[in-house]
Amino acid sequence: MSPAITDDTTPNNTNNPCIKFVVANINVSEKFIALIATYALSRIVHYLLRPLSQPYITSDITIGLVLTSLPRVRDSFTTPFNLAVENAVDFGMICYAFVLGLEMDPYVIFKPPTRQAMVAYAGMLCTFIMASTVTPWLNYLKETRAVSSTLSLSICLSGNGSHILTRLMTKLKVGKSDIGKLSISAGVHSDMITMLLLAIGFVFFPAENIVNIRDEVKMIKMGVALVIQTIVAANVSPIFINWINNENPEGKPLKGSHLVLSMAFMASICSWAPWFGYNSVMSAFMGGLFLPSEGRISKWAISKLNNLLSILFYPLFFFWVGLRLDISRFEAGIVGTWVRLLCLVVIATIGKVGGTLLCGLTLGYHRPEMVAVGLLLTAKGHFHVYLAVDALRRGRIDVTTCTLMIILVFLSVVHTPIVVKHIIERARKRVPIQRMALQWLDPSSELRILLCLHGPHNLDSAISLMEISRGRSDPGLFVHVTDMIELTEQIAAAMAPGEGMDNITITDTSITEMRDQITHAFQTYINENGGSGGIKMSRVLALSTFNSMPQDICALAEDLMVSLILLPFHKRLNENGMLDEGHPGFRYVNRKLLRNAPCSTGILVDRGFCFTSKFPRSSAPKVAVLFIGGKDDREALAFAGRVARHPGVKLTVIRFLVDKNSEHAPRRVNNRVSAADQEEEMKLDDECFAQFYEKHVAGSEVAYMEKHLANSSETYTNLTSLEGQYSLIIVGRGGRANTVLTQGLNDWQQCPELGPVGDVLSGSSSASGTSILIIQLHNIKAQLDGLSEEFSIM
Repeated sequence: MSPAITDDTTPNNTNNPCIKFVVANINVSEKFIALIATYALSRIVHYLLRPLSQPYITSDITIGLVLTSLPRVRDSFTTPFNLAVENAVDFGMICYAFVLGLEMDPYVIFKPPTRQAMVAYAGMLCTFIMASTVTPWLNYLKETRAVSSTLSLSICLSGNGSHILTRLMTKLKVGKSDIGKLSISAGVHSDMITMLLLAIGFVFFPAENIVNIRDEVKMIKMGVALVIQTIVAANVSPIFINWINNENPEGKPLKGSHLVLSMAFMASICSWAPWFGYNSVMSAFMGGLFLPSEGRISKWAISKLNNLLSILFYPLFFFWVGLRLDISRFEAGIVGTWVRLLCLVVIATIGKVGGTLLCGLTLGYHRPEMVAVGLLLTAKGHFHVYLAVDALRRGRIDVTTCTLMIILVFLSVVHTPIVVKHIIERARKRVPIQRMALQWLDPSSELRILLCLHGPHNLDSAISLMEISRGRSDPGLFVHVTDMIELTEQIAAAMAPGEGMDNITITDTSITEMRDQITHAFQTYINENGGSGGIKMSRVLALSTFNSMPQDICALAEDLMVSLILLPFHKRLNENGMLDEGHPGFRYVNRKLLRNAPCSTGILVDRGFCFTSKFPRSSAPKVAVLFIGGKDDREALAFAGRVARHPGVKLTVIRFLVDKNSEHAPRRVNNRVSAADQEEEMKLDDECFAQFYEKHVAGSEVAYMEKHLANSSETYTNLTSLEGQYSLIIVGRGGRANTVLTQGLNDWQQCPELGPVGDVLSGSSSASGTSILIIQLHNIKAQLDGLSEEFSIM
């Protein structure tokens, strides 16, 4: 017989290595394209949904389930690749649980419950009771391990996705409102308690069934390992983390060896319990929960992990969910399926809203707002989806039930922006906008000031302003010392990523040395003079281009909740005592802030203002406050009230009054303001000044002087005569309804941002040495389209 002849060129021959290589690469390329499409389409859909303020999870769920429902995509992901994706998702959930725990404070549960905690507990308890009572009768779970599965489902329905709720409230700028703080805090409480219950429950109800004594011993080992891990994380990790933080102070690059050591320590803390069979995701949560959340290393880890999760993990996570789910097996044609979905929605909604409403009414909150809080607390997150899919792959639920739970998560998130916008609309109608200003500052609250500097040349005047502003030691003064630095190409090239969502580390030595010099000067002065004066300080950096610097400073003022922004004048004092031409960039920043600042604003024209608390009363610097009338002058008088409390200042208040009997006095010059409005403004002026007089002048604490003037010409003469008599003159920028005494002063203004009186006093031709502080009351006109973050729901 002749040997068999084979033809290697036939296309049906699958043993050809080249064909295998090509087929394999085609499959790999299909998978790569599917994953890239997931990331790209998720971002595109999120951009399209931005007008609806939808969070990223909405677009991630939609794209993940739609793409994986395509047959070509599902068929390309065979078992080995599915396993790789699954391992990546499990590792991502470990990171997710770790950073979730790291952002929480477990010790609040050992303190007396706050209002927020009570609201959270009430909503959780009501939902848990409803879920554990109703769900066993609706066949959500398979017969095996019904008790543990019912408890797990009930706990999951009782919880919420706190990180999604927090980011949504912050994005819509209601995070600092009463309802925002309540919702965020209650959400964190609810999330933490449910995660703790699940973590503890895993010890008593592990993933595998207990069938013999060996399994019971394993359960005991898991419990002991979890307790040891928690004790070590709570007691040893603060010592280690604090040592790392002390070795890496703020403003300096993190040492690579310390960074690696910290990450290794955190990983070892979280991996102790899984060595004994405990769930790795819950172990990561418990490890992160008891690690210190404050400090540079923890903030670095939170920032980096959150960025990693939001950019890379979440789209991949929902792609994996779609691969596991197989929507084609969803029993959409059965009426009972939708009845079960409706029951889940009703339990999650009625339970949360009912419990929250009952507790809120007991605590004195308004009914509509508590209904809104309850609806917000129904929002679920990624962990709830993960638990549903994990139950599916362990055989505890079927595809239909898992799909229903994911639909529930989707519905619980979609409605949250609508609820928040309804809260905003209701608050706009019901609550007046809160002005962040000195006049309305609660006497029991500390004064918070954003004190801005251009450089070390502003040090003397800035420290002097801080000193005279401190008032009484109780409630005290909180000064946020802010460096205003223009972002140039040279500085940008010398920047490195830092720890925090928006933080950077500057390596330019000129900037770091300047900031260190300013910090040292302020800290030294506070330690020597302000230690008993109730002064607290923090350091802030406004590093940006001049175009964006006003927005950055406004954002800082909002976040820090300051009542006053103090800015240096754009002109700088020369050696001859005259002001130079000034920096146009800083002038632009000052003018924009006067228009848009979320609080009152002051501009200091520095002519050598230097003051320390060591001056004796006999030689104390003289400070004057001018009061002509108007909202800005009233704010300047409020600031002068704090200066009056300083024992080292000789304060004089000078009131300019219209001499109506003079033949040179015009009757009325402001035709834009009605007579009624003008009378109302003058009434407010009289009331404000009467209060100031009673508090400070009547007790001889402040000197008082009146000047009766007929017109603006006499005003100008009196203003110029004040030069050289005082170290500092405080005056309002403008806002006067009655302009009889200032008419025409602005005809030759050099700097309109200072107002007519401030411009006259700070004229560049003067070298008198008198510094001028011009104050403007918070202008709410620029914020009428927005919403104050301080509205109340009580």
